[in-house]
Amino acid sequence: MNISVNWVDGMLMVGKSHSGHSVTMDGPSEIGGENLGVRPMEMLLLGVAGCTMIDVVTTLKKMRQDLTHLETKVNAERADDHPKVFTEIHIQFLVKGKDLDSKKVEKAISLSAEKYCSASIMLGKSATITHDFGILE
Repeated sequence: MNISVNWVDGMLMVGKSHSGHSVTMDGPSEIGGENLGVRPMEMLLLGVAGCTMIDVVTTLKKMRQDLTHLETKVNAERADDHPKVFTEIHIQFLVKGKDLDSKKVEKAISLSAEKYCSASIMLGKSATITHDFGILE
């Protein structure tokens, strides 16, 4: 997998993915950014949320669950000193569907966390990652 990031000005950067998509990243004003894009560390959390979401959706479909909505909310804490790595990450899954089996939802999340989601497994080497879920009516 190959990506590229080009510096534009200040702290503004444009990243291009291996699949040809672009994303704008920027830093906060206190380091010369203008808040014109996602922060790079936020991008890591977005990647974790997207990675685990793909796993959960795929697994629930294989389990023949009638999923109609899935949202992940991620809350993370970072170390105070450099390098300011993530130390704690909590992922909450909010799911909707017809007659969802909570045991199957829990199993899909566990499979993602323990086996399939490369992003969360990799970040789990330096951060404690926890999960919970709610089934919405």
